[in-house]
Amino acid sequence: MFAVLKTGGKQYKVQAGDILRVEKLAADAGEKIQFNEILMLGGDNLVVGAPLVEDAGVQAEVVDQIKGEKVINFVKRRRKHSSKRTKGHRQQLTLIKITDILASGAGKSGVKAAVGAGSAPAVAAE
Repeated sequence: MFAVLKTGGKQYKVQAGDILRVEKLAADAGEKIQFNEILMLGGDNLVVGAPLVEDAGVQAEVVDQIKGEKVINFVKRRRKHSSKRTKGHRQQLTLIKITDILASGAGKSGVKAAVGAGSAPAVAAE
């Protein structure tokens, strides 16, 4: 069985046992998390969400918080003024291992939902 999940603005096709590098999540190493934005479930019977599959989830374990490859941006401007600039960037990533794919019952599993590290906390309605 496989699932297509959405996290960090990207879509990933996953199976149980896969190891992924995703955008940074607010979770520590060793923690169990659950992805609730499932776009498709595959296997014996294919289920395509409109836009999401209802009550489906993918559970994963956080292996580590890592940094991506260094990307160097070198900009040279103006031919007579020797103006140049170098910028480097390393993306913050989370290494996860997929443990289980739930076709139903994800809402009652009690596992912490996967939330991006940069997203604002949900504001409680008063």
